[in-house]
Amino acid sequence: MITRLRGTLLEKQPPHLVIEVGGLAYEVQASMNTFYRLPEIGKEIILHTHFIVREDGQFLFGFMELRERALFRTLLKVNGIGPKIALAILSNIQPDEFVHCVTGQNTLALQNLPGIGKKTAERIVVEMRDRLADWHLEGEGFELPVLAVANVVSSKRSEQDAISALIALGYKPQEASRVVQQVTTEGITSEELIRQALKHMSSHL
Repeated sequence: MITRLRGTLLEKQPPHLVIEVGGLAYEVQASMNTFYRLPEIGKEIILHTHFIVREDGQFLFGFMELRERALFRTLLKVNGIGPKIALAILSNIQPDEFVHCVTGQNTLALQNLPGIGKKTAERIVVEMRDRLADWHLEGEGFELPVLAVANVVSSKRSEQDAISALIALGYKPQEASRVVQQVTTEGITSEELIRQALKHMSSHL
């Protein structure tokens, strides 16, 4: 079981990143909540991880916060929720807000998340509300800082990266492309473009 990684961040392309630990490079999938808080390439990073072995491969998921990993693991216990949907959920809503929706039985808000229909939203509430009863909402929460970017990449490359990331997070290609085109600005990074696109889609649901 791989439960924690401490190493050098080599690559980051949402939702994938690569971390070198002791000469070995690990490919990790992370939510956008974690991506927004990543250091620059070449810097040290510590992630709490969840390792999944399936017939089609081995997958490692990484989280900046233990609480986000705990929520990810709780989501996986819900019937019909796999790691891809769980990661998409955590990329579109902050953990405390998600818990508030579940404990408040706000299924309409949950249906706004990609891959979540009415029945799945209802199932999440039924199966998770008791498990999240002790979740504490006090504290600083998961407010995400806007990243300071040292290297400005072309807008076109950022658009392509953002569209690919949104598709990986469960959005349809046409929808992802449309929203990215609406929120893109000159010199914007892919991470910030994804952030703006997710914010735009959430506000228009």
